[in-house]
Amino acid sequence: MIRATGLTLRRGVKVLLDEADFVVNPGERVGIVGKNGAGKSTLFALLQGRLDADAGTLDIPASWRIASVEQEISDNTLAAREFVIDGDTHLRALQAQRTATPGHDGHRIAELEAALVEADAWSAPSRAEQLLAGLGFAPDQWMNPVSSFSGGWQMRLALARALMAPSELLLLDEPTNHLDLDAMLWLERWLGAYEGTVLLISHDTEFLDAVARVILHFDQGKLIRYRGGHQDFLMQRAERLRQTRLAWEKQTRETARLQSFIDRFKAKATKAKQAQSRVKALARMEALAPLQVEAGIDIRIPEPQSMPDPLLVLDTVSTGYTLADGTARPILKDVTLMVRGGARIGVLGVNGAGKSTLIKTLANELAPLDGERRASKGLEIGYFAQQQLDMLDPESTPLQHLARLAPQSREQELRNYLGGFGFSGDTVNGPVAPMSGGEKARLALSLIVWQKPNLLLLDEPSNHLDVDTREALATALAEFPGSVLLVSHDRHLLRTTVDDFWIVADGHVMEFDGDLEDYRDWLAARGANARAQARGEASLDAAENPVDRRTQRRQEAEERQRLAGLRKPLESKLKKVESDMDKAQARLKELDALIADPGFYADERRQERLQALAEHGDLSKQAGLLEEQWLELQEQLEELVRTE
Repeated sequence: MIRATGLTLRRGVKVLLDEADFVVNPGERVGIVGKNGAGKSTLFALLQGRLDADAGTLDIPASWRIASVEQEISDNTLAAREFVIDGDTHLRALQAQRTATPGHDGHRIAELEAALVEADAWSAPSRAEQLLAGLGFAPDQWMNPVSSFSGGWQMRLALARALMAPSELLLLDEPTNHLDLDAMLWLERWLGAYEGTVLLISHDTEFLDAVARVILHFDQGKLIRYRGGHQDFLMQRAERLRQTRLAWEKQTRETARLQSFIDRFKAKATKAKQAQSRVKALARMEALAPLQVEAGIDIRIPEPQSMPDPLLVLDTVSTGYTLADGTARPILKDVTLMVRGGARIGVLGVNGAGKSTLIKTLANELAPLDGERRASKGLEIGYFAQQQLDMLDPESTPLQHLARLAPQSREQELRNYLGGFGFSGDTVNGPVAPMSGGEKARLALSLIVWQKPNLLLLDEPSNHLDVDTREALATALAEFPGSVLLVSHDRHLLRTTVDDFWIVADGHVMEFDGDLEDYRDWLAARGANARAQARGEASLDAAENPVDRRTQRRQEAEERQRLAGLRKPLESKLKKVESDMDKAQARLKELDALIADPGFYADERRQERLQALAEHGDLSKQAGLLEEQWLELQEQLEELVRTE
């Protein structure tokens, strides 16, 4: 096991860990979480022996082999497959020794051949190819030199190389940053089958939930251990905060704001699966309100001054790039779509499909090669590009950046606004250059939304944000009354903020009637069809033989009658659940008001307080179960409606 005793870590004058103790057991998959700058990457450097502790001890079994992703690629002339195999340094060392051994030394050759068999030398190429395929590399790319790939794809190669290495301890620092959803799902499955110990740093909360079974949280110089995934960690930590009077008071204020929004959303939500998914996500945000308060980041996106409808139309647009010789290179063709006022759309598709090209065209950063882009009068776009951080002036401060946009505004107004994005005190007047990626992303976002856009075009806005800031951004986008188009591999952000999806694939953009689980199934079916077609088999979704029309009409009538009989008991159950939900919510509001009363914490009311808190906990659980029942019944009814 890994055991830390009295561990102290400093970076300059800043204390990251102060006499911290923790244990990681063999085979555990552990998520490491904390704010940007808390010390997560520094802890990894300590585990790898690249720096020493300032005090205390950190013990790792001497026999454990440690694998991690290299941040810099030294030899980019190798073929991709050979580069990945190089991750197994023991195998490569044996192969080098076998090549250098003279042919007459039969005894040594026999020893090396046995060692090569034990190291699975003969399966190494196929194992490397499986890793490459899982991370999205096509077979015709496996022997291309590393230098032929973009920076993001080179990081995928570095990840495959780390997974290739035999190890008892695998250290992964933000492994999903350059992955699309398909590759992320594959990595989740791979890590689930990995037999060693995994320490994982990630700001992707759904990825942490899928992989981690233990969370270590950097908290005021300590590493606090929580059982379960990231969602369990949040719930446990929120419950701890709720035990104090201060947390209750702050939660009451924050919950009232969120509850108001959630009530409005539920009142107008459709019964589509994505809408139901969003209701769940918003309810989760409400439960975790104390954590947002404690984080000190309270992003508020100003309300647009006007909301034309529609905002933007693409009419049979082809879009892409013009090469140096004047040749047009279309990425997307015949795109016809409309962005309505108040629309909330998530853009899905594998890396390289053209998502960013679509967003650039909508933002008017890229002129259509053909067709027409029509913008309504009054359209105000806030565009967050993937390279947005590079547009900041490294020598200027956050306050100077904002003052350039609002020269007539009072300095205190600008300071108050930046404070909501986590810039306060000295950080407001510090230069941008030494800031972390997350701090720069927060500043870039604050500058975009200051101008009160009615259409936000966000291309991977959460890539550099820590978990607290992602939660604050999710809350802000959920409450924003304008239109949002979001490209992101952060599934929690998508669930929380969008109502509908578009898929970018095969050079086209299409509306998608489903949620993220449906999209996962769509990807799986698409991959299965591609593999079937590669084998020369019929597509899995080929049409069945037509049936006699008269028989078909009779069968349809019988099916409608059967469905009507199924619908009535579901509607009765739904009415009963809604009644129970209303009663539970009414009582919870009474208890919330009681708990928010300072007099409630007087010593003579101790017994009453214990009973009220216990009832509040029981009712909260009951309300959650009722909402789950409500959602399940709605899904069943929706399924019946779709079938009819």
